[in-house]
Amino acid sequence: MKRIIWVYISFFWLFTSCATINLTHPGIGRVKKYEFAHKDVPEAFNGFKIVFISDLHYKSRFTRKRLTQLVRLINKLHPDVLLMGGDYQEGCDVVPELCARLADIKTSYGIFGVMGNNDDERCHDEIIQEMKIRGIKILEHQLDTIRIDNERLILAGVRNPFDLKTNGISPTLSLSPSDFVILLTHTPDYAEEVPVTNTDLVLAGHTHGGQVTLFGLYAPIIPSAYGQRFRTGLKYTSAHIPMIITNGIGTSRIPIRLFAPSEVVVITLSKAL
Repeated sequence: MKRIIWVYISFFWLFTSCATINLTHPGIGRVKKYEFAHKDVPEAFNGFKIVFISDLHYKSRFTRKRLTQLVRLINKLHPDVLLMGGDYQEGCDVVPELCARLADIKTSYGIFGVMGNNDDERCHDEIIQEMKIRGIKILEHQLDTIRIDNERLILAGVRNPFDLKTNGISPTLSLSPSDFVILLTHTPDYAEEVPVTNTDLVLAGHTHGGQVTLFGLYAPIIPSAYGQRFRTGLKYTSAHIPMIITNGIGTSRIPIRLFAPSEVVVITLSKAL
């Protein structure tokens, strides 16, 4: 009898720990917040709020209802800018609807993104066109600038980070070491394999936090050549460049998350003294 009770308690704990119902942020596992201080952050960007999302895989486990909840949540966060890490869709038919809903997100300085491997494999041009129509900028080995009071933050976006033969030179190389530069890349591996000189912060997705993990400590399968090293959270490249890797929003292959909750990342900037 004691064994049966123990099995029941263990099962109940496992189930409740993995549940996706979040009364604070319905449809999203969590909001993960970072305070990022750096000497290159301009004074005008003290308190600047970045919301970062990735890997929506719409529609996977991330449904129309959850998309509506995501838009509502991000608007409540009042971001200065929304950055996106790619893998937006699981079918070209959903692209117009997805882009239209993302355009409902209100920011002070716009929405920027890069493409993921799913997006490079199908409806690449359609995604870029639909985003452009709605004022969302996709950076494919391109730079963009956000300006406040004559000071600037530079955004750099990587095109297909899996094709190093074509894209193995970072778009940040032409920048100054004194610039504050955020590099968007779908996979964290890019920032380890390619010199991303002049980058102050890398934002990446792709790993899904492992998606299925053993109590959040270890993931049997991670789509990274570096295994657990770049699974999730704040990490550092071998060149000591900080990189925030998000668990993402949706799922791929199997519609399950186990101790790797979907997340919206919020990064608040400050100038280090």
